[in-house]
Amino acid sequence: MKFLIVAAKTGGHVFPAATVSKKLLNNNHQTILIGTGNKIEINAYKDLNSQQYKLHMDGFRGKNVFIKIKVLFQVITNIFYLIKVIKKERIDAMIGFGGFISVPAGIACFIKGIPVFTHEQNSVMGSANKLLSKFAAINFLGFEINNINNSIFSGNPIRDSFIDNKDSTEEFENKIKVYITGGSQGSKYINLNIPHALEPLSKHLLIKHQCGLDNLEKVKSEYESKNIDAEVLEFFTNPEEQIKWSDFVVSRAGALSLSEITSMKKGALMIPLPNSIDNHQYKNAKKIEDMGMGILHEEDEDISYLTDKINEIIKDKKYINWNKNETTNHVNAANVIVKQIEEYLNK
Repeated sequence: MKFLIVAAKTGGHVFPAATVSKKLLNNNHQTILIGTGNKIEINAYKDLNSQQYKLHMDGFRGKNVFIKIKVLFQVITNIFYLIKVIKKERIDAMIGFGGFISVPAGIACFIKGIPVFTHEQNSVMGSANKLLSKFAAINFLGFEINNINNSIFSGNPIRDSFIDNKDSTEEFENKIKVYITGGSQGSKYINLNIPHALEPLSKHLLIKHQCGLDNLEKVKSEYESKNIDAEVLEFFTNPEEQIKWSDFVVSRAGALSLSEITSMKKGALMIPLPNSIDNHQYKNAKKIEDMGMGILHEEDEDISYLTDKINEIIKDKKYINWNKNETTNHVNAANVIVKQIEEYLNK
């Protein structure tokens, strides 16, 4: 069978799409990739032997009325373009991983009578998936969400490198290893406040901090001014190795990042992005906290609480209990999704 795989722009959409595509290819299916052609997509799809088509699509949520009108015209134009792609490639089904780019693809498939499947990474369904869920054959969920029709809790498909969790061979007497990341773009709040919060605890810690593009000198100077020895890089090319190295992680609360961290049997101090759409990062963090795999800290809380929460993780040795996590929801997610789709299409 031949599948239209639709994902774009963010790693949270693109990496699950690449993981499911790889599983489909291993099962002797074919995949046609729809995206915007950005760097994240290029890197994620480089090992897939699949045809790619690029669409130009702007975001819709949070934009002014003129951009929204422009986006609606883009949707209409792309529907007609994708109908041609579907016909040319003889597509059997579509899997959309969220983002507004999946809307014209889903509508085009609906018009052609082709089954549509969605995957929602977050603990709240995004606008695009919410729209497509009305006619989707199955809506796969990375976290459990109530009242979604035709839904299956699959977990979030994660890359193989985040599944292999052989313990690090490095040992440091009386030192707790902390990996800090605000994502590939960095986080102003984490970059400015974490060095300050760690200062009273620094003698007990080994620190690696991913600060994001153009933030290196500023973050290094923050640590140096407090006499904290930390390895600071704009970007670690192998984040899975840093998570494996760490005892726990300080992170934003993107769905895929948290899925990867917990799948590697690590816990996190989670600092949600406060202006995330539908406050989904806070809701993701609450899910992980309820699982007993992390502690939530909000930006509007006093900086002293940030220190207290890190100290709580260290003093109570919460990271040891986190390391005993046996949850495999995300490890098996790609297999669950592909199996369910195959069974549906082979009825």
